[in-house]
Order: sequence, then structure tokens, then C-alpha cells
Amino acid sequence: MVAVIIPAAGQGTRLGGLPKQLRCLGNIPVLLKTAQEFDQHPEISELVVVGKTSEFSTIQEILSPLEKSCRIVHGGRTRRESVEAGVNALHTSVEIVLVHDAARPFISERIITDVIESVKIHGAAAAALPITDTVRYGEHDCFTKSVSREGLYAMQTPQGFKYTLLQKAFRLAGKSRKITDDVALMDHIGQAVHIIHGDRSNIKITTQSDWEWAQKIWETEQMAP
Repeated sequence: MVAVIIPAAGQGTRLGGLPKQLRCLGNIPVLLKTAQEFDQHPEISELVVVGKTSEFSTIQEILSPLEKSCRIVHGGRTRRESVEAGVNALHTSVEIVLVHDAARPFISERIITDVIESVKIHGAAAAALPITDTVRYGEHDCFTKSVSREGLYAMQTPQGFKYTLLQKAFRLAGKSRKITDDVALMDHIGQAVHIIHGDRSNIKITTQSDWEWAQKIWETEQMAP
């Protein structure tokens, strides 16, 4: 059994205005479009959306078109706390857990499938893209030395794990503030995370330029035969 946790309690302060996951791309809220990609995937059995208490009724209304079991749980102060709340809400029959950003609405079936299949083999996997741009340090508004791109990846989601590994990682991590994401949790317990090649369309909407790009991707999707 495969479940997906979608943290959706973010404020979206860098974009401003209505939280990005509640905004509409065309006629569909970002959160619904994201959730539908998993709702329609044949291997996903359960969805857990982690949201702010003040937005529960809005989230429930947004997600009402979903066909599969979808529960909404209270989020924490941080993304890590929200993911842990989602894990604690899962049925014990779950074997694989995916964690996916609510603001990545263009996730493909291919990536979801690849992450699931890799978790079955390796125990943990995450989508990412090799960094191709030149990377430099900056200090006092000026560039300093360059950084080698070799071996550097820009992380995406979903990130997937065997349920028992994720439970173990949260238990052993305790309240450590040094561990901020799910891959870091695996590193903390010595579990390797297999790399799945992501997609440039699988953007996380964070800034105004991201939002404008997402609108263009949405329009292109609508024009496709």
C-alpha cells in the first residue's frame, strides 16, 4: 500500500497574498491539481493533506472532487513537524510513503512511478535534477569564488520512503533542529536515498516569476490534444 503526504500549511510569504496552494491555475486550485495527480495514480491508495486549522474548511471543499481516501490533519510549526503529523495519521497497513510539496502541481505519473519503484528496491528515493547553471558564492552583494557543479542536485519532490524507515528516522531524530527535510532524516540514520531524475516542469511555486511560469505551463497543458 502506497500513501502520499502533501504538506499544505505554508504561508507563501515570498509570493504574497493568498497562499499559493489555494490559488487557482485557470479554474482549478493548485492544491487540487497536485492532489489529483496522486489520486489518479494506480499505485496510490491513500492521501493525507496537512493544513492549517484556520484553512480546514477551505481545504476540504477544494479536495472534495478526489475519489480516493483523503484525510486532512493539523500541521506543525515547521514542514518537518507537518510531515511527521502526516506520518502519524497513516494507516498501519501502509508500506511506502511519498512526501510531495503542495505547490508542485505539475508532477508527472512517470516520476511518481519511478520513485515508488526505487523505494521498493532501495528503501528511499527522491526526485532531483543535476545543477547545470554556474554556481558562485556571494558576499556583500558581490560574487566571490565559483563552486563546482559536479555532483550537485536541485531537490524536488516526491521523496519516497519505506514506512518503517520513516517512522524509525523520526523516532531517532527526536527534536533536532539540524534536520530540516526528509532526505536529511534518512542521512541521520545512515539510509542512502536513491536519485530519481526529475523534470523541469516539476517546479515549486515560490515567487511571482514561478507563478507566471506555472500559468504558462497550465495554458500549454490545456492546449495539448
